[in-house]
Amino acid sequence: MKGMVIIMMNENIKEIEYRIQAACDRAGRERSEVTLIAVSKTKPNEMLEEAYQLGMRHFGENKVQELSQKFEDLNKLFQERVYWHLIGHLQRNKVKYIIDKAVLIHSVDSLRLADQIEEEAAKKNRIIDILIEVNIAKEDTKFGTSEESIFSLLADIAKLPHIRVRGLMTIAPYVENPEINRKYFRKLRELFIDIKTKNIDNNCNGNIINTEYFDILSMGMTGDFEVAIEEGATMVRVGTGIFGERDYSKTV
Repeated sequence: MKGMVIIMMNENIKEIEYRIQAACDRAGRERSEVTLIAVSKTKPNEMLEEAYQLGMRHFGENKVQELSQKFEDLNKLFQERVYWHLIGHLQRNKVKYIIDKAVLIHSVDSLRLADQIEEEAAKKNRIIDILIEVNIAKEDTKFGTSEESIFSLLADIAKLPHIRVRGLMTIAPYVENPEINRKYFRKLRELFIDIKTKNIDNNCNGNIINTEYFDILSMGMTGDFEVAIEEGATMVRVGTGIFGERDYSKTV
């Protein structure tokens, strides 16, 4: 059974890599511009170990408890560094558990959450990299700040010395035809560029939001990552495409 899983994942990763490269080629981009995050939520440690052996170094988790447990269990097993991304909704009372584990928090959507991250980061004297989650499709069921509110939110977060805003994230609607989401990815890219042209102080040693720090667009998942790459994604979050269907009965 283990051998079958390895073969399946190996083939899946090869296929995803082929599709990423093809999307980059169509967009005239270098493959190095796109980071593949293996979304490992609900997957057992053994599958993450196999993914690591197959070259995965970035893992994305939705829940703080699951990320924290896998961080403790697996980091000591890996010879090379792996990078843990918190991609799910983050509750303020759980920030303290993730502050020194996640390399990037993708889902900051309010000043209250940013304030809590600032408080916990200050205790550990760390600068925390975050993305602002934008509900670009205006779905009632999704988290994220609105397009209209993002500039005021950024201006407030820029005052927090232990937070570094690295870019934007969105979760596009679930659709069978990924072309439907192209307009949302394009809109987020346009918003990303608009923000970069504004001199919003990112409060990192006096630097402003520019190409050095504000350089990440996290958008696109298993069903639509190719379109997202064509529209400028620098991080794509692929779970099912790598690990297969999720088993929610085996969460940590």
